[in-house]
Amino acid sequence: MNTVDSQLRAEVLIEALPYIRRFADKIVVVKYGGNALAGATEDDALALFAQDIVLMRLVGLKPVVVHGGGPQISDLMKRLGKTTEFKNGLRVTDAETVDIARMVLIGQVNPQIVSAINGYGDYAVGVSGEDASLITASPRDPELGFVGDVTAINPGIIHRLLADEFIPVIATIGTDAQGQAYNINADTVAGAIAESLGAEKLVYLTDIEGLRRQVDDASSLIRQTTPDELDALMADGTIAGGMIPKVESCVHAVRNGVKRAHILDGRLAHVLLLELFTDAGIGTMVERTRHLSGGQS
Repeated sequence: MNTVDSQLRAEVLIEALPYIRRFADKIVVVKYGGNALAGATEDDALALFAQDIVLMRLVGLKPVVVHGGGPQISDLMKRLGKTTEFKNGLRVTDAETVDIARMVLIGQVNPQIVSAINGYGDYAVGVSGEDASLITASPRDPELGFVGDVTAINPGIIHRLLADEFIPVIATIGTDAQGQAYNINADTVAGAIAESLGAEKLVYLTDIEGLRRQVDDASSLIRQTTPDELDALMADGTIAGGMIPKVESCVHAVRNGVKRAHILDGRLAHVLLLELFTDAGIGTMVERTRHLSGGQS
C-alpha cells in the first residue's frame, strides 16, 4: 500500500467517526429486498451486505434485517407449474401459494441471509413473523387471498435478541388470531417494525439507486426529500407501481417516529456503509423536514 492509499483510508476512517458516535446503540432496520438478492453478481452482493451488517454491529449499532423474496417465490411457482398473478402490484395468494411463500421465505431466503452474516461471526438469528406473535396480520382483500396487512407488531422477541447482541433476520410471514398464515409485503413490514422499535433509521436495499424525478433520467436522482414531497410525487404519478409500497412505508415511518428512511441500491458494494458513515451519502434519504447541513447520513 502506497502513501496515497494509506492517507485515503485514514481520511475515510476519520470521516466515519462522528457517524459511529452518533448512531452508537441506535436501531437501524434494513429491508433487504428479494430483487437485491436475486440481482447479486460476481461481486457477491449478499456477502458484501453481510459484511456491512456485521461491521455496523461491531461499531455499536443495532441492525435488524427484514427481508423479502418475491423473485424467489415466483421462480419456485414457475418450477412447480403454478401461474403467478398480480393485482395492483400484490401477488394473488391462494392456500397453495401461501405455503410456497412460507417455504421460500422461511426455508430458503432467511437461512441464506443468516448464513451469510454468520460467516463473519455468530451474530444472526433467523425468525419469522409467526414466532412469538411478532407480526399479527389480517386479510387485505378477499380477491388477493392470503395477502395480509399488518395489524400489530409485538417487538418483544426483537428487543430480547438485540439485548443479547444478536442480529435478528426477519421473514415477513404473519398470522391472525386463528393461526392462519399470511404473506405480507416486506416493505410494509419493515416500516411497521421500524416504528415499533423507535428506530433511528429505516433502510430499503433494492435494485435501483434511489428515487428519480424522471424515471428514465439518472441525473434526476432525488438525494433528499420529505414525506410531503413524496406524497406529491405519488399523487402525480412520478412514483408508481412497485415503488409505491416502499415509499408509502417510508412516509408513514418518518411521520411516526423513525428519524430517517433511505432507499439504496443493494447491488452496490458496501452501499450501507457509504450511506451511514460518509458525509455525501448515496441514494435517497427521507426525513420529516429537509436536512440543511449538506450531509446525507
